[in-house]
Amino acid sequence: MATQRKTASARSVRQSVTIPATLVGAVRRTAKEQHLTMSRALVALAERGVRAEAEAKEQLKASYTRFLSENDPALKNEAGKDLIRAIFGTEAIAEDSVR
Repeated sequence: MATQRKTASARSVRQSVTIPATLVGAVRRTAKEQHLTMSRALVALAERGVRAEAEAKEQLKASYTRFLSENDPALKNEAGKDLIRAIFGTEAIAEDSVR
């Protein structure tokens, strides 16, 4: 019987993780809703977090590139606001309340 070797990218690593008590309920709820074990739920949540972080980096890079390449002052202003939102969050720009 031939054995199959896993590639380096397919290998799993057993890792002990301490979860803050404030997150245990959310992880259990996720595991129950998705019919997963706690371990698998943690993996799924970690994968989702890694993807979200990569998407945020790509959004930041796109906003930065758009800001640098824009020549029209009005469009550059909008691109600058998008860049600020990408860096500091969607509510980083306060509306002008003084008129």
